[in-house]
Amino acid sequence: MSTFSVLVIDDELDFMETLVNRLQRRKLDAVGVPNGEQAIALLKQRSFDVILLDIKMPGGMDGIETLREIRRLQPLAEVILLTGHASVETSLEGMQLGAYDYLLKPVKFEELLVKITAAFEKKTLDAGKSTDT
Repeated sequence: MSTFSVLVIDDELDFMETLVNRLQRRKLDAVGVPNGEQAIALLKQRSFDVILLDIKMPGGMDGIETLREIRRLQPLAEVILLTGHASVETSLEGMQLGAYDYLLKPVKFEELLVKITAAFEKKTLDAGKSTDT
């Protein structure tokens, strides 16, 4: 697997830290932050290939608001929405805003890794198309 960068945005600190550690063990450049505000600050400093974004985050920016800002700052990043609270409306809104996919927590790590890798491959293909024109 080629190395690429992943940002994990989730207010459940144990989940976020465990996921970041498991991604790093797979030799991915993984970073985690607990909320949308910290994610946006980080995204202004560096870019990421794939972003895992929790939709339901208390206080401050929720996932959809964070997704809007991600699209503005890094339109080529692929975003995978994660939530423990299934909502068809929210998932549809996220997909309309350009999210790559939507997964329910708890998600099996291997399934998530497949989605992350597919999202990175799509980003790579899309980036290639934009340089061809």
